[in-house]
Amino acid sequence: MSTKTSVQPPPPTSGGKLNEDPQSDDNERCPVEEVALVVPETDDPTIPVMTFRAWFLGLSSCTILIFLNTFFIYRTQPLSISAILMQIAVLPIGKFMAATLPKKNFSLFGRWGSFSLNPGPFNIKEHVIITVMANCGVSIGGGDAYSIGAITVMKAYYKQSISFLCSLIIVLTTQILGYGWAGMLRRYLVDPVDMWWPSNLAQVSLFRALHEKEPKARSLTRMQFFLVFMAASFAYYTFPGYLFPILTFFSWVCWAWPHSITAQQIGSGYHGLGVGAFTLDWAGISAYHGSPLVTPWSSILNVGVGFIMFIYIIVPLCYWKYNTFDAQKFPIFSNQLFTASGHKYDTTKILTPQFDLNIAAYEKYSKLYLSPLFALSIGSGFARFTATLTHVALFHGSDIWKQSRSAVKNVKMDIHAKLMKSYKQVPQWWFLVLLVGSIALSLLMCFVWKEDVQLPWWGMLFAFGLAWIVTLPIGVIQATTNQQPGYDIIAQFIIGYILPGKPIANLLFKIYGRTSTVHALSFLADLKLGHYMKIPPRCMYTAQLVGTLVAGTINLAVAWWMLGSIENICDVETLHPDSPWTCPKFRVTFDASVIWGLIGPQRLFGPGGLYRNLVWLFLIGALLPVPIWVLSKIFPEKKWIPLINIPVISYGFAGMPPATPTNIASWLITGMIFNYFVFKYRKEWWKKYNYVLSAALDAGTAFMGVLLFFALQNEGKNLKWWGTELDHCPLATCPTAPGIVVEGCPVFK
Repeated sequence: MSTKTSVQPPPPTSGGKLNEDPQSDDNERCPVEEVALVVPETDDPTIPVMTFRAWFLGLSSCTILIFLNTFFIYRTQPLSISAILMQIAVLPIGKFMAATLPKKNFSLFGRWGSFSLNPGPFNIKEHVIITVMANCGVSIGGGDAYSIGAITVMKAYYKQSISFLCSLIIVLTTQILGYGWAGMLRRYLVDPVDMWWPSNLAQVSLFRALHEKEPKARSLTRMQFFLVFMAASFAYYTFPGYLFPILTFFSWVCWAWPHSITAQQIGSGYHGLGVGAFTLDWAGISAYHGSPLVTPWSSILNVGVGFIMFIYIIVPLCYWKYNTFDAQKFPIFSNQLFTASGHKYDTTKILTPQFDLNIAAYEKYSKLYLSPLFALSIGSGFARFTATLTHVALFHGSDIWKQSRSAVKNVKMDIHAKLMKSYKQVPQWWFLVLLVGSIALSLLMCFVWKEDVQLPWWGMLFAFGLAWIVTLPIGVIQATTNQQPGYDIIAQFIIGYILPGKPIANLLFKIYGRTSTVHALSFLADLKLGHYMKIPPRCMYTAQLVGTLVAGTINLAVAWWMLGSIENICDVETLHPDSPWTCPKFRVTFDASVIWGLIGPQRLFGPGGLYRNLVWLFLIGALLPVPIWVLSKIFPEKKWIPLINIPVISYGFAGMPPATPTNIASWLITGMIFNYFVFKYRKEWWKKYNYVLSAALDAGTAFMGVLLFFALQNEGKNLKWWGTELDHCPLATCPTAPGIVVEGCPVFK
């Protein structure tokens, strides 16, 4: 018989908190209403977790995902395959293994090593462990893949003969370093009830839908609802994904004014401000800020305020009224680099054969210019960085200080923390060993391969220090708002000033400073998922560590094989025109190393630089949270004042470009519908289906995306007709300054 611990929750209210029930212990209720509505408050500690099935399916999922994600990231049409595919695919396999594998016990090392291939039905905790391992294959190989990006740039663009061992140290230490940070920050970002990591609730809902049996009712069960909407999402994505891509950027303003540059700059969903444009593509809605269905309404509102201020007020004023930074010489929205004459910047004209800056050629050719929205977006990153530090220090500093003084034992625990007390915790020194080991290996690399990596030992220590300072405040923002303020530009900006003309050092500083933070936050999110699903902490530690080591090693092995076996990979000038191996994501990484490492921020943002005034945004960002905090102390009864979050407001224009205003506007509208109106007026529906719907839309879109890629796009079978052109706004990329001549654009006089 199993021992199950449970607490029955009192009925929720609609005000963001739960009604106090005199029959229950208030200390056992999670104060976050979304968590209380979704996360089960029961646990069965006798359920087997680290079974043969979990190991086999977890490592298989991790291997498959890391291979596919690494392979496809080099292609002209890169494809990132999410863990949700494996999360769904392993369920029938796990049940099949439970039905067919022998139940006999096996012994490897006497009684201590005995185990069963089939300890019983395939359970939800095994499924969570498998998904955690699979997620390592996504977080390391998918997305921007910074570590492999650095290796690729060094080998394919800078033609360095870096060794496999050095490359392996770079890849693994950046991941393990992040794991070390995660272990050190558990008490601040996992244990407190207020750090609730909203994105995990979609995962919890999906696991419950896949495993729990619901009583018969007139409405659909969560599993039935999930299957219906996953099938609908799967079928629908054939339109924006292949047949009718214009649904991703539906810009009707350009059709109404086909000959007006200004109208197309305003109305283009792809190259303009996106006024009136919208997207009917779930991939487009969730591409940059994640699923709006799992983001709290207060966070959506903050992002919306920042978005409206930036896109509809600041950018138009800077472009049309004040012509800030010679803005009218360039498109209003572009991530390209430009010359003073408004043409695309050719970085090959300012490079020596050793990929150093040719200063004479740079002065003769042209200074570097950015589109106005791109420049202002970089400036917003300056403000967001300092605002994050100030906001967390003011609003969460006292709690962090109390926990730092070992008062964490006296902090109020909810039912989930109490249930987790049944399991052995992971000793802090386990994480310290990983952290110290990865730091030592990284410093050793700086001495042994100093010519290849360019980054001196003190620069590496500086990267570690920066990561340590920013991971906690960024984690607080993500754990409470589901938004992750980035500081890629800040990291490159800082080291570009300290070590100008060192592009490889700039790359490595970025991945050790920024990427270790990204992975730390990914590990922390998984630790909170394990907290909600009552996974023994030592099992989580083992699954995450093994998954990271396997994924990192395979990640590099696949990349190394491709870089050595595909001739001229990433070299667009020498590749066949139809070659798929153009590496667009890594070209962006290379360009960033040229801008911040080769040319350097001093030429752009230093005295005499065109963008020097943007540096004041560091100070402005640091000051902006102060009046909000002061008001929250003067008027403590006004509970809405602390919800004003300056870092999240500034996140309303983060990531643009490549994110477009249409992506963000559609995200805001979708989030408002579900997390304000549905949450307020149809709470029972929201409680049962909201997060399940988010997972269903993700899964259906991902499955169809993979199918379309392998069956059609990978074979070159692409459609060409009016509906496959993105937004029919060709004039949106034109400049409006007099005398600027750009092919395909009218010339203003």
